[in-house]
Amino acid sequence: MSTVNVTMALVLGGLYAGGFYLLLQRSLMRILLGIVILGHGANLMLQLAGGPPGRPPMIGETPPAKMADPFPQAMALTAVVITFALTTFLLALAYRAWLLLGHDEVRDDVEDRRIRRLERRLAESEEDEEEMETEATQ
Repeated sequence: MSTVNVTMALVLGGLYAGGFYLLLQRSLMRILLGIVILGHGANLMLQLAGGPPGRPPMIGETPPAKMADPFPQAMALTAVVITFALTTFLLALAYRAWLLLGHDEVRDDVEDRRIRRLERRLAESEEDEEEMETEATQ
């Protein structure tokens, strides 16, 4: 890999933007694709962080100044394994949701709806109190 240039920075930004956009969708397959794209973005970022390519890090064969840093490559391999694990888990989850529900849409949480309704009621009651106070002062 070469060092970071404008093209690679734009590709990396595009991967992250597309991945986060898909991650915020309601379909499990889109969420899965978002995680895969974010995984590719993480791998590209780790490879770019490794700097310019160098010689294999074999002690005695290559001077230390010309050796490639193996740490970003090891981190990229770890990111590949984590992305693979998340992908298989989400595929199993999406398949099970498809079998049970007939679709892969993520439903709203019932508790979130209840809290939203409660906040709306509180806001309406505060507005009513403010109107009553302004009418009383006039």
